[in-house]
Amino acid sequence: MIFFRKNEEPPQGQAPEPESLRDRSKAVDLPEAARRAVDVELDRLDKTDPSVAEHAIAANYIECLLSLPWQAASPDNLDLTRAEAVLDASHAGLGQIKDRVLEHLAARTMRAGRTPCVLVVDDEPIARSNLAHILSREGYRVETAENGVAAMDKVRRWEFDLIVTDLKMDQMDGLELLRQATAVSPATKIMIVTGFATVDTAVQAMKTGAVHYLSKPIDIEELRTSVRAILAARTASFGSRAPVLCFAGPPGVGKTSVGMAVAEAMGRTFTRMSLADLRDDAELRGHRRTYVGALPGRIIQALRQLKVKNPVFMLDEVDKIAGDVKGDPAAALLEILDPEQNNRFVDRYLEIPFDLSSVLFIATANSMDRLAGPVLDRMEVVAFSGYSEDEKFQIAKRFLIPRQLRENGLTTPFPVVTEEAVRLMIRDYTNEAGVRGLEREVSRVCRKLARLCLEKRLSGYEGEIGADVVASLLGPRRFNHEAAAKGSRVGTATGLVWSDTGGEIISVEATRMPGNGQLIMTGSLGEVLKESGRIALSHIRANAASLGVSPDFFQGQDIHIHIPAGGVPKDGPSAGLTIATALVSLLTGRPARPEVALSGEMSLSGRALRVSGVREKVLAAVRAGVRKVVLPEENAPEAQIVRETLAGPPEIVLAPDLATALATALE
Repeated sequence: MIFFRKNEEPPQGQAPEPESLRDRSKAVDLPEAARRAVDVELDRLDKTDPSVAEHAIAANYIECLLSLPWQAASPDNLDLTRAEAVLDASHAGLGQIKDRVLEHLAARTMRAGRTPCVLVVDDEPIARSNLAHILSREGYRVETAENGVAAMDKVRRWEFDLIVTDLKMDQMDGLELLRQATAVSPATKIMIVTGFATVDTAVQAMKTGAVHYLSKPIDIEELRTSVRAILAARTASFGSRAPVLCFAGPPGVGKTSVGMAVAEAMGRTFTRMSLADLRDDAELRGHRRTYVGALPGRIIQALRQLKVKNPVFMLDEVDKIAGDVKGDPAAALLEILDPEQNNRFVDRYLEIPFDLSSVLFIATANSMDRLAGPVLDRMEVVAFSGYSEDEKFQIAKRFLIPRQLRENGLTTPFPVVTEEAVRLMIRDYTNEAGVRGLEREVSRVCRKLARLCLEKRLSGYEGEIGADVVASLLGPRRFNHEAAAKGSRVGTATGLVWSDTGGEIISVEATRMPGNGQLIMTGSLGEVLKESGRIALSHIRANAASLGVSPDFFQGQDIHIHIPAGGVPKDGPSAGLTIATALVSLLTGRPARPEVALSGEMSLSGRALRVSGVREKVLAAVRAGVRKVVLPEENAPEAQIVRETLAGPPEIVLAPDLATALATALE
């Protein structure tokens, strides 16, 4: 028989010995439910033959319970100045996201740093003064009241952690104060102190809701100990309940790295779990112990490895969860992420509650459209937007270029990368909302320089990396961002749309031909986009005279609307104005200005309707060289934010209706 030292875990795959488990269970601080489960399984283990399979199952179950961090938590670093410095040092821009993280830390700091507040209620001035003096010397903030009526006035205006009240008083006695104060402030604890202590009054007070009962004359040390225990228990029960944040935005904008920075700023352990293509809810909830090879869910397994119950837990790609016949993992997330019930999360393997309320869950997603509504309702969405060219330049200079130079051995000395070279890579070799593609291009340049140094037997690249060097290493430019250079064409309008990868430019083309009055729409379009085309055509037919269109334009003719890149599925409520502009351009012969891009849905009456993703779309317009953007008038607040936060944004025209948009977009 193999024995293990106390608190030593057995090798992987080998069941621990009962003697070792019993010794460890005595040394581990377990909650009541876990303690009962361990004791029951240990008794069962003693009666089970070691040769049967149930013996190993029970031993592994006990081992799992004993190794979980039921009480172990890392202390939070609540220094706001340090947290802000960590976030600023690791990320450029992202002001809104940093503010949300700092707000969370500020709230925790206020809660943790608040001095406990105690209300002393007694109709005897000397007793009231003595109690207040004793508790004040303990470091508590103490308020006093001479009777229950005065105490209730203060309870309605203050939040007290504890009320220490006499039982017999004029106007309102202690029991009535107990009932009314509990109704007004259920979280406030109440201690009864009286010189008329009897068993009946004590029982009645405890049944009414008092947490402690002391008789006069008061033992000062007993009073201090009791108050200290009550306030300590109340502080522990307050939730350190953490929010559930969802970082939503296009790829490459830093969602995962911000989560790591949050953990560093708070002084917590960080762990990440990808949910992409997760199909079995047992991956999250665990398997029942009756199954062969049963394991806890991935949440419990991660906490077991981390050995703390309050890490920063990142659930990556939460919008890519897929369900099948094995269950819906999104439904399992409800219990995990709901702040009202995750303090008693029951893993199928454990079968006893585990408190997840201390875990700071951060989910990441590219789009909220594919996320189940109940899951989304339990998270606070923090929107990540794309980066402007200036922000990309700062990120490249501060983070990407130094990192790639080190990874490719170009450090003796560090080459100087000019501003023109960086902006060339941003403009001509990438077309994205984030910086992932930019880092790949920087890496390509560094790898080619490293190879060049080896071929020439150089210890390092000592020259300057300018725009000409980058162009020679990366080859012909891959993106042309000058939309205006294409020239104006009749029946073609430029639109702005939002996708999972950020804002994009689209071109809507319209033509007509002899036919029998059909509307043809192609380009792998969804139902919403097709409805936008039908609405635009109906509005034009109903208002042909005011738009300068022949009233019988649809007789004997077919109209074909096409959005290029037909292999890419397209849908969404933001192309109505663009489609209508292309149609009016076709039917009136007025070319659409190529330097103008539109985004907005329209109603059947021609009113421009609000759209989302304004910043992403404006950034896409900047990348494409668009000089004027037409948005619905309802998007005025978002347009103002874009003007304030972007350096050199294009001119933004706010259109209340289609007529205003046409006046701007058509020559």
